[in-house]
Amino acid sequence: MSAWIPSPLRLLGQRLRSSSPHQSELLDWFEEKARSRGYQLSDGQRRVIASMTEQLALLPGGQPCSLYLHGSVGRGKSWLLDGFFQAVPIEAKQRLHFHDFFARLHQGMHRHRQLDDALGATLDDLLGNCQVLCFDEFHVHDIGDAMLLTRLFNALFERGIFLLVTSNYAPEGLLPNPLYHERFLPVIRLINGRMQVLEVGGDTDFRSLPANREHQRFTQGHYVWPGDAAQRQALKVPVEQPVMLEVNKRPLRALAIEGRRAVFAFDDLCEKATAVIDYLVLAGQYEEWIIDGLDDLSECTLAAQQRFANLVDVLYDQDRQVTVIGQRPLEQSLGGPLADLMRTRSRLGQLRQTGL
Repeated sequence: MSAWIPSPLRLLGQRLRSSSPHQSELLDWFEEKARSRGYQLSDGQRRVIASMTEQLALLPGGQPCSLYLHGSVGRGKSWLLDGFFQAVPIEAKQRLHFHDFFARLHQGMHRHRQLDDALGATLDDLLGNCQVLCFDEFHVHDIGDAMLLTRLFNALFERGIFLLVTSNYAPEGLLPNPLYHERFLPVIRLINGRMQVLEVGGDTDFRSLPANREHQRFTQGHYVWPGDAAQRQALKVPVEQPVMLEVNKRPLRALAIEGRRAVFAFDDLCEKATAVIDYLVLAGQYEEWIIDGLDDLSECTLAAQQRFANLVDVLYDQDRQVTVIGQRPLEQSLGGPLADLMRTRSRLGQLRQTGL
């Protein structure tokens, strides 16, 4: 997985491994990357980098403490994770989006359901001899996932795997629903007891900076309302020719397919019983997405709101170009009480917006 690692940062990791770490080396690298994109590191980012340096030096033979980074959207958590991952001077490492990993974990446990230790067999399949595991965008949606997470984290720590996790939520803010939160406390205690919890603060939303937008295909997309004929023509939206796709052995309708370009109705993606693993499969097949028919999300069911948040997460992480055709301005379309919608608003807010 490390063939793409830039040699200067990998050499930095090797220096940190072979001698006492100089915090300035990793810090200097991050500062230079920040300057090249037109901003300065926040105090919170500097504290995280100092902790990363300490744990990086312990990785080859010591007992590093896993890290849990949390903070508001756009504060550079994923960027810090990526820099750390590149600096790790070992091959047995993986960097995964938590949505992707957890969907495949469920699949694997279903496949191994006849075994006494389905979780262990699945982790063998997914992780092999992994020593460093970086989870980006960690969050919890329901109590079923929460119960599995207790077993998952215990299993990862028992295997001696170093974890670096990013989340928009502090551990105490995970699964805030009062009906379920108490049952999730074992996971919260496990995170607080086995990981160093660090907040990545600051006033700047780094995702909104022009230099960051230039590096992403996702942000080359559009949010358009109300989606009249002239707007559709300007975007070259394919003529509607519905196609029934088979995704994970279930039918899913596309409004049109043109090579690696696909048009889907919001209702087909989010009002039907779709799942993250379906979005991952489709994101692997289509590079440009048009999602048609978004109205007022607050009028949708909580399940549909969650599916839409999950869909945007997947497309953002897979860096697919996305155009959303709505019926009203974006800020009026993304209402709803779901906590994950804060992240959705931030991500869709990076699209180029056109309306009447």
